[in-house]
Amino acid sequence: MRKIQMVDLNGQYEAIKEQVNATFTTILETSAFINGPEVHGFQKDLEEYLDVKHVIPCANGTDALQIAMMGLDLKPGDEVITADFTFAATVEVIALLQLTPVLVDVHPDTFNIDIKAIEKAITLKTKAIVPVHLFGQCADMDAILALAEKHNLYVIEDNAQAIGATHTHADGKKQKAGVMGHVAATSFFPSKNLGAYGDGGAIFTNDDALAHTLRGIVNHGMYERYHHDVVGVNSRLDSLQAAVLRAKLPLLNKYNAKRRDAARKYNAAFNAIPHIETPVTVNGCQGICDTCDCHVFHQYTLKITNGKRDDLVKYLGEKGIPCGVYYPIPLHKQKAYLDDRYKDADFPVTNTLVKEVISLPMHTELDEEQIAYITDTVIGFMQQ
Repeated sequence: MRKIQMVDLNGQYEAIKEQVNATFTTILETSAFINGPEVHGFQKDLEEYLDVKHVIPCANGTDALQIAMMGLDLKPGDEVITADFTFAATVEVIALLQLTPVLVDVHPDTFNIDIKAIEKAITLKTKAIVPVHLFGQCADMDAILALAEKHNLYVIEDNAQAIGATHTHADGKKQKAGVMGHVAATSFFPSKNLGAYGDGGAIFTNDDALAHTLRGIVNHGMYERYHHDVVGVNSRLDSLQAAVLRAKLPLLNKYNAKRRDAARKYNAAFNAIPHIETPVTVNGCQGICDTCDCHVFHQYTLKITNGKRDDLVKYLGEKGIPCGVYYPIPLHKQKAYLDDRYKDADFPVTNTLVKEVISLPMHTELDEEQIAYITDTVIGFMQQ
């Protein structure tokens, strides 16, 4: 059996090796390292894939979130509501811009932001909602968009983990994750479903005026060289990373289908095992039916409900199986974001999830032998 990895980037590289190497050679020979043809080509390809008017490439996913908020001209003290159960980058940029983060609890099944908690948190100072499409599936965007319209709020989608996922609206309309709100941000960190070989990110919007502003912000506020029209940053996707992403984008649906196939096999093994709860999706199909792409399984995350999650993590390590706990500490308990406004009683779901969740290896190169070994090992531990 091949060594099991949490993410197998080398195996994925082998399939696109010739194309990537050839394009790298062209970039090196032409020295078109910044804003070269590959960047512009990738931008257009991704706009077509997502069916969105504007993709603005940038240096990383955290920058993408920050620039999106800068483009909306949010002011210090404005309140921005987001999920307590997510990676720190989501709240980090809110704090960096001197906005006021408002953390709320999540849904116990999907791990995505809880609609009732959002509504309860809205005040006269609230200006935006940041739903995080966690682990590969969309938050309840119909309800979020309705709340935003009712209260005149911006919706900024954190799409770092769900590129390629599809949301089916109540009226049957389908849209890709990241194109439903006013603006969205994504990350191309190497381990993402669409990952570069270094850092990278992008911002999406259908708003022409906002796109114009964002294009200035990513480039020091310049539209014309040495003319700085807005306050900007230096955040550009380099041509080498764009070349990798451009090679991978036509394969993204195939990559995501392989992840769903792995999830299907995991679920089949774990469904009847006491104290293991498998992933649940908003439409109830578990994201693994033949026609559904609502979940792209950036992570395959179980809940271990008998209090032995940490023991399982240790056991898997001893058996040569990598795993992850995303996330072990709620944001409201992180030293950087402590605030007297937050009470533990406000986050019952998050406080439980951090003790129960465990993510198993999930990538496009998982084979049946590896999945069988992983599932047998987990089940063997749980039945001790």
